[in-house]
Amino acid sequence: MNPQIWSWLLMAVGVTGLYLAGKRSWTGWAVGLAAQGLWLAYAITTRQWGFLASCFVYGAVYLRNLHAWLRPTPTTEREVTRCAAT
Repeated sequence: MNPQIWSWLLMAVGVTGLYLAGKRSWTGWAVGLAAQGLWLAYAITTRQWGFLASCFVYGAVYLRNLHAWLRPTPTTEREVTRCAAT
């Protein structure tokens, strides 16, 4: 595959994920996590092993953030009291 296509594809997917995450959508983290598969292919194809390591590190961060977005936040007693008072 043409190196120009790789760079544009990786940029488009990455920016899309960041945009969606910035819009407070869990899908942004999912897109970022999926993009690590593209980075993995890029690292292996180009033999740039630093990208191989980074896709696992970034993948772990995206997975952690996706998990945090999908997990409901526990309501504290203080928040319940404050909401009941209004």
